[in-house]
Amino acid sequence: MRTSKTKLSKSIRFIIAASAAASVVSVSPVFAQEVNDDDNSFEKIAVVGSRAAPRSIADSPVPIDIIGADELSKSGNTDMLEILKGTVPSLNVHSNPISDAASLVRPANLRGLPADSTLILLNGKRRHRSSVIAFLGGGINDGAQGPDISVIPSIAIKQVEVLRDGAAAQYGSDAIAGVMNFVLKDDSDGGTLSVRRGEYYEGDGASTEVSGNIGMPLTQDGFANVSFQYKNADATSRSVQRPDAAAFAVAGLDVANPAQIWGSPEVNDDITIFGNVGLDLGNDKEFYMFGNYSERDVRGGFYYRNPNTRGGVYGGNIRDVEGVATRQPADLDKDVITSEEAAYNAATPTILVGSLEGFDQQLDCPIVEIGSNGLPNQTALDSLTAANCFAFNQSIPGGFTPNFGGNITDTSLTIGTKGEFKDGFADGVLYDLSGTVGRSESQYVIYNTVNASLGPNTPRDFRPGKYIQLEKNFNFDLVKLVDAGLYEDVNVAGGLEWHEESYEIVAGDVASYTAGPLTTQGFGIGSNGFPGFKPNDAGVSTRRNYAAYVDMEAQVTEALLLGGALRFEDYDTFGSTTNYKISAQFHLTDELSIRSSISSGFRAPTVGQANVSNVQTNLDGGVLVDSALLAPTNPISVQLGGTELQPEESDSYTLGGVYQDGDFFMTVDYYHIEVSDRLSQSDKINLTAEDKDALRAIEPNIDSFQQVSFFTNDFDTTTQGIDVVANYSADLLDGSSTFSLAYNWNDTEVTKFSEITGAFKVKRLEEDLPNHRATFTWSQSWEDISMFTRANYYGEYQGVHVDYDATAITASSAVTVDFEVSYMFSDSITISVGAQNVFDQEAERVQQTAGLDAEGLPKNNWGGVYYETSPMGFNGGLYYISANYNF
Repeated sequence: MRTSKTKLSKSIRFIIAASAAASVVSVSPVFAQEVNDDDNSFEKIAVVGSRAAPRSIADSPVPIDIIGADELSKSGNTDMLEILKGTVPSLNVHSNPISDAASLVRPANLRGLPADSTLILLNGKRRHRSSVIAFLGGGINDGAQGPDISVIPSIAIKQVEVLRDGAAAQYGSDAIAGVMNFVLKDDSDGGTLSVRRGEYYEGDGASTEVSGNIGMPLTQDGFANVSFQYKNADATSRSVQRPDAAAFAVAGLDVANPAQIWGSPEVNDDITIFGNVGLDLGNDKEFYMFGNYSERDVRGGFYYRNPNTRGGVYGGNIRDVEGVATRQPADLDKDVITSEEAAYNAATPTILVGSLEGFDQQLDCPIVEIGSNGLPNQTALDSLTAANCFAFNQSIPGGFTPNFGGNITDTSLTIGTKGEFKDGFADGVLYDLSGTVGRSESQYVIYNTVNASLGPNTPRDFRPGKYIQLEKNFNFDLVKLVDAGLYEDVNVAGGLEWHEESYEIVAGDVASYTAGPLTTQGFGIGSNGFPGFKPNDAGVSTRRNYAAYVDMEAQVTEALLLGGALRFEDYDTFGSTTNYKISAQFHLTDELSIRSSISSGFRAPTVGQANVSNVQTNLDGGVLVDSALLAPTNPISVQLGGTELQPEESDSYTLGGVYQDGDFFMTVDYYHIEVSDRLSQSDKINLTAEDKDALRAIEPNIDSFQQVSFFTNDFDTTTQGIDVVANYSADLLDGSSTFSLAYNWNDTEVTKFSEITGAFKVKRLEEDLPNHRATFTWSQSWEDISMFTRANYYGEYQGVHVDYDATAITASSAVTVDFEVSYMFSDSITISVGAQNVFDQEAERVQQTAGLDAEGLPKNNWGGVYYETSPMGFNGGLYYISANYNF
């Protein structure tokens, strides 16, 4: 700090400098200044990027976005991910219909990297991961396991700080793309109550949210700030009827229209509570505590089960020499068949699945012919009961569509104390000692499906089990200003961190995983679509690591700022890693400066990624198949190229400039990030007969798995881009105006990969996200009325449907506009109306023609209207109204 110009008391200096993530003063890159309730302008302070005393953004060596509470409230969407997507152009968030657990906790991508390459902090402390691993993550997020940002309500947040720079040397694993810090409100009085109602132009997806915040004194020297949010949201559907389902309806079967839903899931009883407590203990010491409890129920769509293509449910479809399609029903008196029939089934084109070993009895059931209209012969079906035989055509003749969902619970608690040592060798040293525990639980539920091996006795709803992520963190941080004879005292920081991470798999209900009596007749085991976790899958895997770091920042001259950080981290699994960061800022003039940083980084594989196993349903070549995700050290994974997971390693650098003149502010930053040994889920590898033989001893249902995948360090990437941020404030139109422009160009190239990753996944990594994103915002306020409008530009991107390369196209660029107007009836009551995507700009439409393309591959037969990779979402325009009461 320039002591000749600024005088801060030790207590204020301690509050800022001893923060866990330390601080740097910054004017918001989105709005240069905002006005508080007393109409006094103020500059915002961030607690990411530096452990030194606060500095203005003109003196910041790293790029930081700061989104204040006022801007967070100006969004038609209450989801924190959607709010940030509209504010930070380098952040992309996709809707994920029919994507297993990725539909329950959506991943986000900063600078084109996966969700778990961005470190999330809450009040400067590391946030725990979600228990949900995005097994079907749309290429970029395949296998990503990041924190669940959606549980954080905007009403609880004072500001969000987005550090757009690698910071693993300062904060540890995951900070390859950058860091997001959510700062909770800390008011000791006043509060807000808000009610919001919104609905899409299509007439669905209606959502209602009630939220509130209250600040209370905690004795005379502290505060207790509590926020809550409760909301419900209906599902959306952007679907048309599948051609096969339509044909069954024409033939007279009762089939839902549409049979398969592409849309946002239904969210029920989404409740979240955040608390933030601080207490001055006197003598420059402070106690703090914050945490949350969040829970919600989510239910979304799944793939339609066609009765003529799901042999593991409806029996083996075979075609005799005369061209008549037939089906072999289940014999309820026998659970095995003759070896001759097993050999016949193995040699005949069939979709009959399941183990064929040990069959030594004859099935005494009539063969059911399938007519040209796709329906089984009704006379043959009617004869099954008398013969004590069974086919699911009797009870579910038109096929079925499971619904996949779950109960997501998220809790955390951080307790700490910080202050200043007053005597001894540590005199003048600021300290921060804290402990954090975070827990995420996802209890899965699948409705309207069957365990086919149980035959007519199967339940229709199942609880396949749960995942639990538990993390514990202890931090001890020290900061001291040292007089080294430079322009300012050198800020020296150091600290220790201990971290424990565990991942637990809890078995599902028995019916969800059991191998029923029809297993030996080729009927699939477990709840179809998401088989339950077996008892031998259940258990807890744990990993511990510790870290030590040192961080220095020096104002060498009035114009030159230098910073450096070094961090050593040791894991009890794969070993240790050491990372560094060097940053600099040089003022060419009072208005213009240049800045740069260079750093190394890493991302440790999560315990879940190293140990989880799972069965997914996905499309392969246009056909619905079951795919088993196995641990990378599983024998079959090893046979296919799997190895023990290692951390990703990164090298990055940035170069940029800052210009500030009066009310005009602008930053331009170039970034370059090289990541080696990228960690992701492998491509789905088709199993050979030899693979299945090797796996059958430990997986009796192996014949129902057509594919296997596993986590692997298989490819390298280079990501580069440019961020431009500019804003200008002025008095216009008899009011106050603020204009803001934010632009991002981002390009990712996969520089090394093998067939384990696969060419199509490489294409998704490189092309799914738009290379160009921009937002232009105009905020206008008068005495009683305020207005906010934002134009969002999305460049060309790769449109992909059902993760199938035959559907991929280059989708067009698009512009959407958001608008909100607010009227202040009094100092306490404000009514706002607005719309997101006010002109209802459509996402790119999927080709709807059924049949085969020029290469003989299926065209779109799955009923989606829009490509799910649309960066602006696919639900269209949304209008809303909200009322706020301030007290």
